[in-house]
Amino acid sequence: MPNQTTNDSIFSQLEAFGHKKIVFCSDPDTGLKAIIAIHDTTLGPALGGTRMWAYKNEADALDDVLRLSKSMTYKAAIAGLNLGGGKAVIIGDSRKDKTEALLRKFGRFIKNFNGEFITAEDVGTNPKDMEYIRMETQHVTGLPESIGGSGDPAPVAARGVFMGIKAAVKELYGSDNLTGKSVIVQGIGHVGENLVRLLRDENAMVYASDINEERLGQVAKKYGAQAISNNNIFDISADIYAPCGLGATVNTQTINKLKCGIIAGSANNQLEDEHIHGQMLLDKGILFAPDYVINAGGLINCYSELMGFSKKRTLQLTENIYDATRNILKLSKTENISTIEAANKIAEKRIADIKKVKSSF
Repeated sequence: MPNQTTNDSIFSQLEAFGHKKIVFCSDPDTGLKAIIAIHDTTLGPALGGTRMWAYKNEADALDDVLRLSKSMTYKAAIAGLNLGGGKAVIIGDSRKDKTEALLRKFGRFIKNFNGEFITAEDVGTNPKDMEYIRMETQHVTGLPESIGGSGDPAPVAARGVFMGIKAAVKELYGSDNLTGKSVIVQGIGHVGENLVRLLRDENAMVYASDINEERLGQVAKKYGAQAISNNNIFDISADIYAPCGLGATVNTQTINKLKCGIIAGSANNQLEDEHIHGQMLLDKGILFAPDYVINAGGLINCYSELMGFSKKRTLQLTENIYDATRNILKLSKTENISTIEAANKIAEKRIADIKKVKSSF
């Protein structure tokens, strides 16, 4: 007899997040264990990356895919794209467990959605992996430029975060000039490095931090940034804290330590708890540029690939993140609500408005 409690908890999680569909993909022959979550398809097909991660347990994988897919719905809505929200996670170590057969089998599962879900790269996957998935389904983006894709989304994602930072600086200081402003960039992955480059190009002072010390040293030297240890991040006084690594770095403990006026970075789900920590930041007077708003560049890049837009058009859409951020900060101020609440309000209004125009995808 099935474990009733587990079944109930999965369905109650679906209801709590408002999901439409979850599919568990299992293939013992290739070792594939994956979860695909579709949150909402009011605005269009659900688009979301595939993350490959060695989760501690299946409950953690499910929680991650539910949270990430919901934020994709909101990200697409607020960026003005005709896309819904979805996400996929493959359970496994991307350095050891990834094979062509596993990825192609995963592609077969995506094919069964008949276009309701479209994937792209994420943590633990890359454009080459998307090529393998593409061998089994056309519902994949983020393909290498050599085969007609839009290539690496990191520069576009970083550009969006940069625009979000400028919008927050404008709100706080009256000018969006970053010369002389100090920024802590935590996490120097592809997006983090591109962000460091953009910030240094505008003469901002950058403190960079990463768990990979060798890479940190190289990036700091290359752009003239100051390398700092992960342990010292919250001891440094800076204008802006830009989390670009893993989520939940903004929590009760760190908010009490933070010595900055703005939080704006590329990491997903930066607030450990949206309601509690969004309010704490508002009370403390720290301006938070909601992550799913300013890190939408990667999604915009994928959307442009689907629509056949030029690079110029992709960058124009990414520049819109500046105005989207300004509108959120304005609403937050007017209604005295947290910026994440303001962003959610704007995203939910667009979804509700379009729902009146058409039925679900």
